[in-house]
Amino acid sequence: MTSSPESTELPIKSEGVEASPAPSQQLEKDVESNEQPKENGNVYPADALSTPRQILFIGTLCTAMFTNQVGLGNTLCTVGLIGESFGISNQGQLAWLIAGYSLTIGTFILIGGRLGDEFGNKRVFVIGMTWYALWSLVAGLAVYSTHVLFVFARVFQGMGPALTLPNGLAILGQSYSPGPRKNMSFAWFGGAAPFGAIAGFLFGGLFALAWWPWIYWSQAIALAGVAAFAAWTIPPLPVQPKRHRLLREKLEDLDIPGGLTGVAALVLFNFAWNQAVVAGWQQPYVYVCLILGVVFGVAFFCIEVYWAKAPILPLAAFNSDIAFVFACTATGWACFGIWVFYIGQVALNIGDTTAVQMAAWFIPVIPSGLISALAVGKLVGNVPASWIMVVGQVAYLVGSILATARPPHTIYWTYYFFSVLIITVGMDTSFPAAAMIFSDAVPQQYQGMGASIVMTVVNYSISLGLGFAGTIETNINNGGLTTSDKLLGYRGALWFSVGLAGLGLVLSLVFIAKSHFKSKPKA
Repeated sequence: MTSSPESTELPIKSEGVEASPAPSQQLEKDVESNEQPKENGNVYPADALSTPRQILFIGTLCTAMFTNQVGLGNTLCTVGLIGESFGISNQGQLAWLIAGYSLTIGTFILIGGRLGDEFGNKRVFVIGMTWYALWSLVAGLAVYSTHVLFVFARVFQGMGPALTLPNGLAILGQSYSPGPRKNMSFAWFGGAAPFGAIAGFLFGGLFALAWWPWIYWSQAIALAGVAAFAAWTIPPLPVQPKRHRLLREKLEDLDIPGGLTGVAALVLFNFAWNQAVVAGWQQPYVYVCLILGVVFGVAFFCIEVYWAKAPILPLAAFNSDIAFVFACTATGWACFGIWVFYIGQVALNIGDTTAVQMAAWFIPVIPSGLISALAVGKLVGNVPASWIMVVGQVAYLVGSILATARPPHTIYWTYYFFSVLIITVGMDTSFPAAAMIFSDAVPQQYQGMGASIVMTVVNYSISLGLGFAGTIETNINNGGLTTSDKLLGYRGALWFSVGLAGLGLVLSLVFIAKSHFKSKPKA
C-alpha cells in the first residue's frame, strides 16, 4: 500500500486491528505508545502540544533524573549514620552503600534502553518507577536485618533508574524534532539533577533526625505516586509490534548474549575495584573477578561486532567525535562522584558538620546547575560541543582543586561554596551536551539505546571512580585511626579526582585541535 505525502502528515488513528496498516497509521500508533516510529515518517507528537501540556509532559519525564539523584543524595549525607547503625566504620564498606547503587544503574541501563525500544518506553518507564519504590521500601526494612540486606536493597534500587533514565530520554528524543525544543527538553532533564540532589540531602538529613529508615520509606511512597502519575500522563496505548516475528527473531533483536556478557563484564570489573577497598588485592577472588571482567568485556565486543544482528551497543553509530565526548564525560563524572562523596566525608567526619547543614551547603547547585543546563540547551547548535566540553572540564578541575585544598575547619563561604558552585557547571554542561549529541547521532527508533549509552557512561564512571579513589584512600591513610590519617586518605582520593579532571581537560583540548585541523581546508 502506498501513501501520499498528505496522508503521512495527517495520520489517522484506528481502534481496530488491521492486517496491513498504512505507514501513517502504524507510525501514529508507534509514537503514541512510545515504541519506535517508522523511519519513513517523521512525526514528532510533542511539537504540536500546548505549552501547559508540554510542561506537564517534560516535568513527568524529568522525575527520572530527579529521583535518581534523590537516591544518591539521601544516602551520601547519611552514610555514616546508617553505617553506624549496622556497626560499620570502614570507609570501603561505607563506599559500597553509594557505589552499589551507581554500579547497578551504570550496568543495567543498556538493558533498560533496549527493553524500552522493544516493549515500549512508557511501559518500561512506569515499571522502573514501581521497581524503585519496592526496593526503597526494602532498604528501610533492612534496619531490622543486617547491612547485607541494605546493600542488596541499594543494588536493586539502582535497577529502577536504570529503567527510567534511558526511557525518559528516549521518549523525549522520539517526541521532539531536532532543534531548539528538543535541546531544551534535554537541558531540563539534565537540570533536574541538582534539584534531586538537594532534595536527597535535605530530606535525608531531616528524616535521619527522626529515624533513618524513613528516608527510604518516604522515598517509596513518593516513587509509587510518580509511577501512577506517569501512567496517567504519558499516553497509555499498547505497544504494537512492527511485524509478526518468530521467537528466534525476538531473541535476536534483544541481543541476549551481548546483554549477558556486557552485564557480567561491567559487574565483575567494578566489583573487583570496589571490593578491593574492603578486602584488599591480596584476596584471590578480587583479582580473579577483575580478570573475568576483562575476559567478558572482550567477549562482549566480539559478539557486538561479529555476531549480533541487532547489537545492544550500536558501534556503527560511533565516531571519533562521540568517542571524545564520552571520554570527557567519563572522566568528568568520575571526578564528580569522588568529589561529592569525599568533600562530604571531610565535612561530616573531620569538620563535624551535620547532615542538614550539608544539605544547606549544597543549595548553590540549584541555580548553578539549572543555569548551566539551560545555557547548554540554548548554545548547542550555535557553539561547537567541543567548547562546551572544555568549559565543563575546566569547572571539574577548578572545583575539585578547591575541595582538595580546603582546610577542614574553614568557613563555608570560601573554598566549599565556590567548589560547589563551580563543579556543578561541569556536571550540568557535560551531560546535556553528550545526550543531545548522541540523540542526534542515532536513528529515531533507537533513542532508548542511545540514551542508555550516555547514562551508562555517567553512572558507571561514578561507581568505578569511587572504587579507584577508595583504593587510594585505604592504601595511604595508615588505617584511618586518627583524624590526621583520615584526612590524609580523603585528600589522596580528592587529588585523584583532580587528576581525572585534568585528563578530561587534556582530552577536550585534543578534541578541539582535532576538529580544527579536520575542518581546515587543504592547500
